Amino acid sequence: MKELPRQRTETLFTDRKGAYTRQQALVEAHRCLFCEDAPCTRACPTHIDIAGFIRKIATGNLRGSAGTIFESNILGRSCARTCPVEVLCVGDCVYNELGVPPIQIGKLQRHATDAAIEAEWSYFEAGAPTGRSVGLVGGGPASLACAHELRRLGHAATIYERHERLGGLNTHGVAPYKLKADIAVEEVDWVLSIGEIDVRTGVEVGKDLGWEELESAHDAVFLGVGLGADHRLSTPGEDLEGIVGAVDWIERMKTGQVDVSEVRSAAVIGGGNTAIDGVRELLGLGIERVTLIYRGDDSGRSGYDHEWDRAKREGASALWRAVPVEYEGTGRVERIRCARLDGDKRPTGEEITVDADFVLLAVGQAKLGDAIAAALSGVESEGGRLVVDESGALGRPGWFAGGDASNGAKEVVNAVAEGKRAARAIHEHLGGA
Repeated sequence: MKELPRQRTETLFTDRKGAYTRQQALVEAHRCLFCEDAPCTRACPTHIDIAGFIRKIATGNLRGSAGTIFESNILGRSCARTCPVEVLCVGDCVYNELGVPPIQIGKLQRHATDAAIEAEWSYFEAGAPTGRSVGLVGGGPASLACAHELRRLGHAATIYERHERLGGLNTHGVAPYKLKADIAVEEVDWVLSIGEIDVRTGVEVGKDLGWEELESAHDAVFLGVGLGADHRLSTPGEDLEGIVGAVDWIERMKTGQVDVSEVRSAAVIGGGNTAIDGVRELLGLGIERVTLIYRGDDSGRSGYDHEWDRAKREGASALWRAVPVEYEGTGRVERIRCARLDGDKRPTGEEITVDADFVLLAVGQAKLGDAIAAALSGVESEGGRLVVDESGALGRPGWFAGGDASNGAKEVVNAVAEGKRAARAIHEHLGGA
């Protein structure tokens, strides 16, 4: 994979949640009640034995703790940083019902997995060769988890990725105060260290390599393609300088450099987690005024409450029930003319103008399912998502999918769970026990 440049804008950000020291981890681990029927484990999409890995930290068995995590989630290091634990494992900790601060599961998971990867501890070996091969499209968490599990089962695996680096959103899209690109790339290398996972970057399947050619080269195919380009709304003035897609801008900020030193006021259009991340990133880069503009009200946004609460504490403001109707400026955007909406999202006739010399569009990404379904008989899509059964199988024999391409846009941990699930189904399809 192509090396990351040392000078990246993302390095200006510090970790939102700092790492535990050994003593801090021991103190926190000893607080755990080690519930036999742990609700935190049920809340985790990969069903990590959370009580088990925390108990091993408490007894000084850090290597064993990480092994317990990786057995369920091979990308446990990045998930420790990216998971919205507030609404998953930590949110279901029994201490919440007792009025006691919940166990900081994500930070304990980070403590164990960081130690394991930094020490290059090895836990898994490739299985005896089966002579069967699987092609995996996309190099993000779903494909990485699937490929690693396939190698444990003895199948050859080839990952095709259009970017120059693997990691998907972990490398290119996660907010840098959660996960930096170099940590994601280091984790990818550790996952690939199981051996004999062929990686072909700079290859876009359907363009550089035909779908039928891919199928003929392998015994099965896994689609972990994620989502496509940022949506645009075709609003008048949208082609002015300073108006960019949020996902594209975040990728450039994480893997290279962006310059917002001349920006004084910015706006982010949207109400999801990418929009909120964009707000926090712009504030973190020193922009004085950052406004979230969303067509619904505060209770209607899809972005997590805990993330928006942090954004407000950092200085963000919001304009609810508003939608841009024109971007104005001479050459570069200077302001946004917005129409106010009522509770049913219909124009009220009122307009408001927001000053902004930089705008991030975070109104969603293209879903790739329809295009793939159109190119492959037997593959179906619904609302842009690939239609899979409970094992991840598509309607075309030998084809499987997981991650954002089929779930629409969930968390990294969901992609990992779906990739591993599909690997087991592929193994069965190929005649494995």
